[in-house]
Amino acid sequence: MNIHPVILSGGSGTRLWPLSREAMPKQFLHFHGDHSLLQATALRSVGLTGATAPTILANNEHRFLIAQQLAEVGVKPRDIILEPIGRNTAPALTIAALSIGAQDPAALMLVLPSDHLIADTKAFQAEVLAAVPAAEAGHLVTFGIRPRWAETGYGYIACGKPLPDDAACSAVAQFIEKPELARAERFLAEGNYFWNSGMFLFPVKAFLAEIERLQPALLDACRAALAEGQRDLDFTRLALPAMERCASISVDYAVLEHTKLAAVRPVDYEWSDLGSWKALWDIGQKDADGNVTHGETVLENVQNSYFYSESRLVTAIGVEGIVVVETPDAILVSNRESVQGVRAIVDKLKAQKRPEGVTHLKVHRPWGTYESVDASDRFQVKRITVNPGAKLSLQMHHHRAEHWIVVTGTARVTRGEDIIMLTENESTYIPLGVKHRLENPGRIPLELIEVQSGSYLGEDDIVRFEDTYNRS
Repeated sequence: MNIHPVILSGGSGTRLWPLSREAMPKQFLHFHGDHSLLQATALRSVGLTGATAPTILANNEHRFLIAQQLAEVGVKPRDIILEPIGRNTAPALTIAALSIGAQDPAALMLVLPSDHLIADTKAFQAEVLAAVPAAEAGHLVTFGIRPRWAETGYGYIACGKPLPDDAACSAVAQFIEKPELARAERFLAEGNYFWNSGMFLFPVKAFLAEIERLQPALLDACRAALAEGQRDLDFTRLALPAMERCASISVDYAVLEHTKLAAVRPVDYEWSDLGSWKALWDIGQKDADGNVTHGETVLENVQNSYFYSESRLVTAIGVEGIVVVETPDAILVSNRESVQGVRAIVDKLKAQKRPEGVTHLKVHRPWGTYESVDASDRFQVKRITVNPGAKLSLQMHHHRAEHWIVVTGTARVTRGEDIIMLTENESTYIPLGVKHRLENPGRIPLELIEVQSGSYLGEDDIVRFEDTYNRS
């Protein structure tokens, strides 16, 4: 018996803006302990008895971030499959099942969203192993979380009769959309309803058979997306034309609500999908006044509120039931019960083409990071960090020149036909239109200050001639 973890990492996490953004969504952030949510998910899966290396489903923009974060915790994935467009969970899981089934037709596929918080790893692993007999018997097992309160933001699963071949799991009587409060309170009181976690244990063979029966067109498109895709470094790129033919549909709608094989394994460990700032308040360590704080805060006569400070002191007086989240370039203030409206704020920022809706001041690249320090109409100052052994693309700019000043480390600089070495407190000038490249040949991070000047300073003013990371 092999359990193949499949980690879904395609989300943008807009409900936790401004901390989570499209370019750096919540699965890559640290909310609990020393690891990001993605790293914690991967470590939970590889520590499972009988588990293989995980398969990651992700979008193209996050591919190097995923590879870097997994490498940091010593997890080597079986594959990182890149979706050129998002098509929800049914196509993603079908593609994962096809990929895994080609290698191991008898595999069990453990489906895990990358952005869930589960504090008790041993309890999680024990529940997965307890669900194995039902999955080996051909059932599509979903994990239902025993509700701790009447939550209206989750879907629910109603338990039916215990399975004849595994009494620890039950047949699914009904999947229920997010209920109104009165109905959620009834579910809580009756005790036979569980939160739909979005975590599953599927026998690959049975899952593909149900996809073929219920969604044959989707299965054909997914087969083509894999067959017509290509390898790119350590990634598998799916074919865009075939992916465009896939219906955008969840696995719940596509299969689980229409199959007789659906089963539920009720579990009772602490779990959260971190779907809002209110969820972080719900699970956070509260002080005597019911407040949850992170970072530098000073509060006076404040109750039942959530404060997150990333870069400066945040203070508050005489408020109750609010959320305040501070980042270097944006601040969110909301009533605690209104935080689901954050998505509307992000939509407005994107409509206004404001960068705060998509990126942070610090932007991650496969070679390291850059962070905007100051900017005006004709100049921009950035702090650049290049990882040991990494290098930027060989490139040029049509509209800007650049000055580089090394702060720490050693830089190998290609400038036109010249190659020069720079160390601390040394600098160079890259004229407009000159081919150039920056490399870190050393063993410590290279940090430098870049001063750009010119008529246009956008990131799209880059012409790449050669790139280690196969970017266009």
